[in-house]
Order: sequence, then C-alpha cells, then structure tokens
Amino acid sequence: MSDQPIGVFDSGLGGLTVLRALVDLLPDEPVVYFGDTGRFPYGPKPREEVTKYALEIGDLLVDQGAKLLVVACNSAASVALDTLESRYSIPVIGVVAPGVRAAARVTQSGRIGVIGTVGTIASGAYQRAANLVDLDRREPLALTCAACPGFVEFVEAGDVDSDQVYVLAERLLAPVRDAKVDTLVLGCTHYPLLARTIADVVGRDVVLVSSADETAFEVRALLDGASGRRSAGGAVATRTFITSGDIHTFRALATRFFGPEVETVEAWSWS
Repeated sequence: MSDQPIGVFDSGLGGLTVLRALVDLLPDEPVVYFGDTGRFPYGPKPREEVTKYALEIGDLLVDQGAKLLVVACNSAASVALDTLESRYSIPVIGVVAPGVRAAARVTQSGRIGVIGTVGTIASGAYQRAANLVDLDRREPLALTCAACPGFVEFVEAGDVDSDQVYVLAERLLAPVRDAKVDTLVLGCTHYPLLARTIADVVGRDVVLVSSADETAFEVRALLDGASGRRSAGGAVATRTFITSGDIHTFRALATRFFGPEVETVEAWSWS
C-alpha cells in the first residue's frame, strides 16, 4: 500500500492548491491528479450529474491504484462524499469539513463567511459541517454563505487579478463583508488563486482560510494511522497529471499555479 499513489481530483485546476499542500507536506508520496476540465464547471450542474462525474473519476483513480482518494473539489465533496465513501474500500477525504475546522480555530468573533459555487452553497454542506463543529464550542458559529458564480471561470481562464475580477468580487462578496465576518472560508479550491483580490475587497483584517493545508494534515494522519506512508529516501515520487480537457492549456496554467513539477500531462477522453 505504501508505494501506491494518492489520488486527487477536481473539476479543473483549483484542486492544485490542495495538491500543492499535499506535495509540500508529503514529498515522498506519489500522486495522481485528475482535472476534469473537459466537463468543467461543476458548480452550476445538478447534484446527480456531479455525483456521476465524481464516481467516474473515483473509479479511474482506483484503477490507477490509488491508496487514498482526495476529493479536492468543494462542489463534488458537498454532494458526493458519502456516496464515494460507501463505494470504495480505501479512505476518501473531502475538503469541506477540514475548512470549517480550520476557520473555527481562527475566528475570534464566531462570525464566519463561506464563499463557494452555487452548487456548494445550495447543498448546505458547510452549514452541516459547522453544526458538528459547534458541538465542541461554547458559542455556536454564525455562518454567512455567499455563492460566487463566475470566480471559477476566471481562474480557469488564467485571470486572477483583472479589473473585471475585482468588480465581480465587489458585488459577490458584499453579503459577507456586510456581515462583518472576521474569517472567510474559501469554499472552492479555485478561490485561493484569487486570494489577493478577495482580501482587497473584504478587508485585510479578515482571515482567509483555505482547506488545502488542513486536508493535507488529515491525509498524513490517515496514512500514519494505517502505516501507509511511503518510506523516505527511495526513488523520486511520481506525479501524474491527467486532464479531460486541452492538455496544452492545462499544462500552461498548472505550471503557473502549481509549479514547474508539471512536466507530463496525460489526456483522458470520456467515452
């Protein structure tokens, strides 16, 4: 099991923020990343369709020998995590609960904002995760959730700081800014790539929380508990990238957002 890869997937490029955290924390672990850019975006799609996509990608990564599955897509994790967990014998980790736990540790006022895709916010997944965290707190968390349609599309186009992005952010982030939150959960793995613009709009005193690091810590704990960590000092860990979209566009943007380790990108076609 220890030499098998960690499987990570997202609707596109956003999950690379989670993969970056995983690779930095667990550099000896081989990984397989699947970016479903050919069927992106997931956010506006019906939950049944997103679940179907998640199961197809999960099957692919399990066939690739994945020892653990990371659903690095909030839209998929918010509607399909339970189904994925029941389908596979390997551990499956989402990004919703880790993000809420991290925000609960950071907030001083208990007022937390959550931004995500239309599908993620409508699913109620963050509210359910917050209710579980509340059980361990003296004061309940007060969540203000806002859907941010359009953010993901800008990131996938490689635009993270234009005037158009800023104007859109001013409009979409108004509810969380008006709620005077002190912590903001970036409830989509694409959103850390917009962190500078988001921080400018909500105010630099608001702490932005990404689930990437927290998810990576959870993966490490799971592997340690199952004695599934790959031994250090062996062969260089492989990093495989697969996309259902255009490989040249994926490689260019993945290199920009993830780093120079993105050398080979494999194409995948859904038949």
